[in-house]
Amino acid sequence: MEIQEFIGRSHLDTLTLNAWVEAEWLVPVASKKTFQFSEADLARARLIGDLKADFGVNDEGIAIILHLLDQLYGLRCLVRDIQAVEASDRKDVG
Repeated sequence: MEIQEFIGRSHLDTLTLNAWVEAEWLVPVASKKTFQFSEADLARARLIGDLKADFGVNDEGIAIILHLLDQLYGLRCLVRDIQAVEASDRKDVG
């Protein structure tokens, strides 16, 4: 989705969105002269908003939480890949 749709759906203002992109809390895909945001970016923006507004997490805390979530996601993908290989190996043996 393009910036205007993202702003509307995330309820962010342009300055906040730019700050979050600059901090690399959101990493949209650059497309020509604009950014393209995904549904995952939208979910991440809502999470950041909740952490800030509802839990009072400061910017340093947000960066740490996002880093840990990214690591967790990477590990989940790795485990899924390992399980797929093991399932494939079992089919080859059986």
